[in-house]
Amino acid sequence: MTESTKRVRISQWDALMLESLRSLGWSHEELIHRAQQNELPTDGQFDYTELATGLASKEPEVFVNAVTDGYQIKYNTIRGIRSWIAVALGREPELSLEEGSEAVTSELTQAEYDRLQQVLSLGWVIQEVRPATGDTAGMYRIVPAVQTN
Repeated sequence: MTESTKRVRISQWDALMLESLRSLGWSHEELIHRAQQNELPTDGQFDYTELATGLASKEPEVFVNAVTDGYQIKYNTIRGIRSWIAVALGREPELSLEEGSEAVTSELTQAEYDRLQQVLSLGWVIQEVRPATGDTAGMYRIVPAVQTN
């Protein structure tokens, strides 16, 4: 991967809104056009105005790259990771908030694992509980990197 194709970094909130819009089945071009024209739905779980007036208008190159080439989240929270998996992958992960053993546990296919690995911010690792095989989802725990030392 060259420097010019390095993934852009966006906020966790922008990533959640982007993934929610992807779920509508729009092409990259339609998603980019609608966000830049502020022609986004108003009845969903998000107020997309923030995406349209923020990232899409103030950093259009970053927004286009995030849509077309993928992104890495600048800073994840444990609840944000759970939400991203639910919104982007359509899975309902388990959230553990016990101090010292915080984790998000979810089934993931190999493709979902690869996608999550690419978007996670620094400071998080994915632990394999049961590996994905072929079309069968595996079980994974996403934990703060400090818990793996």
